[in-house]
Amino acid sequence: MTPARPALDPDLHELLADQPLMTTLTPELLAQLRRLPTPPVDTLPTRRRFERRELAVPVADGTPVPLSVLTPEPADPADLAGPAAGAPCVYWIHGGGMVMGDRHSQLDIPLEWLDEFGAVVVSVDHRLAPEATGTALVEDCYRGLRWTADHAAELGIDPARIVLAGISAGGGLAAATALLARDLATPAIAAQILICPMLDHRNTTTSSHQYAGGPGVWTREMNEFGWRALLGDLPDEEVGPYLSPALADDLAGLPTTYIDTGSAEVFRDEDTDYAARIWAAGGQAELHVWAGGFHGFDALHPQAPISATARRTRTEWLARTLASTRATSPR
Repeated sequence: MTPARPALDPDLHELLADQPLMTTLTPELLAQLRRLPTPPVDTLPTRRRFERRELAVPVADGTPVPLSVLTPEPADPADLAGPAAGAPCVYWIHGGGMVMGDRHSQLDIPLEWLDEFGAVVVSVDHRLAPEATGTALVEDCYRGLRWTADHAAELGIDPARIVLAGISAGGGLAAATALLARDLATPAIAAQILICPMLDHRNTTTSSHQYAGGPGVWTREMNEFGWRALLGDLPDEEVGPYLSPALADDLAGLPTTYIDTGSAEVFRDEDTDYAARIWAAGGQAELHVWAGGFHGFDALHPQAPISATARRTRTEWLARTLASTRATSPR
């Protein structure tokens, strides 16, 4: 018997009715989904014009890590938020269940911050499971982040205002990358934004069981597929926090964190628990659970009123956070 579920937001319910839904993923279906095109970056709506560069971070022991760097043109020649003054940077990690997506996926989200704050957006193209397994994905994300920080002056970035952000699987990889950066003591991260992050491979929460056994945007069965693809044959006892961040024993020392999720989604409980554990460790986190929001609602349907509110709230938080980091940044 399927457990009772929180009701969907009425506007989202109407929009979801026209959307093709799935219960699980298979290798055949994954191959089809991977062939779907990502919207070209140049077609995404922005107020500011930007320069786009495609780079590849050299890696001595593996495949180079591709990065897209989107640098805004100043809104005004005297705009001190522009790259000449050292812009904030949003280092973006795309979603896709660890098994699909690319560095151009969901870029409309960080492009809002390029518009609003003149942020340089750096988006990483990490490898995908099951072709790559274990920590390969987070290592790609970390290498790209480390390169970005090391080349901050060249990129026009203020190294004290690098924000790590990701959605869904990208949110989980962002959390793992933040843990890795903390443990290696480099690079400095001003903040992390985790949007409906995929944090826990165990799939044992109440919300995980609530969203099993029926079609959805991202179900318990689809989540199991993604985690199996990433972990391969790795025994449970060898899965660590750089793979499944919810396993981290200590969440102290992380950058200030923004987490949002929906009440009607599979990751709700692991996301709220992660915020609570940051607080318990003495850290700072802001948590939003959007009533009636399903997984990735504001990425899939940004026109819905609840989506607009979620995006605006996130941007307002980032404005406060960047103002704080600018105030404390050495000149």
